[in-house]
Amino acid sequence: MKNFAYPSFRLQDSSLETRLVYSLFLLFVIAGLVTTWILQFQRIGFSYERIVAYYLGGEINGQTSFAKNFNVLLEETHFHTFIMGITFLVLSHLFIATSLRRGAKWFFILLTFVANIADMAGVWLVRYISPIFAYLLMTAWIGLWLGYLAMIFAPLYEMWLRPR
Repeated sequence: MKNFAYPSFRLQDSSLETRLVYSLFLLFVIAGLVTTWILQFQRIGFSYERIVAYYLGGEINGQTSFAKNFNVLLEETHFHTFIMGITFLVLSHLFIATSLRRGAKWFFILLTFVANIADMAGVWLVRYISPIFAYLLMTAWIGLWLGYLAMIFAPLYEMWLRPR
């Protein structure tokens, strides 16, 4: 972690051991995000109707879903706040240490942060304000996929494939 104290630190200049550890961490993150996305598609789906049925109650693939209550949403928000906050922090540090332009770094970091907030807020908005916020959730998920994929694959490229 001391590497990040130096503003000029770049991933491609780090030792083999450091790149290996960072890459293994990124593999864990990929596995975590892939399983999250599979669960998301399997349980909820990526459509207005399925999101509304999941959070407000209804039928999804022949199974009845009950409206999510306050405690269920609170537990989901609690878990996501901590785990996604830590994941975002570490990925942002690795992403900042790439040679991408500053504007690109800002774009993907802010996209990912805003998408995380919209994802966490969206479930509450769908459940307690209006089902129209299902579109916000779908937009947030796309933002998360784009943001996290960039923040994972840019460092991997930088560490292993970018010419030195």
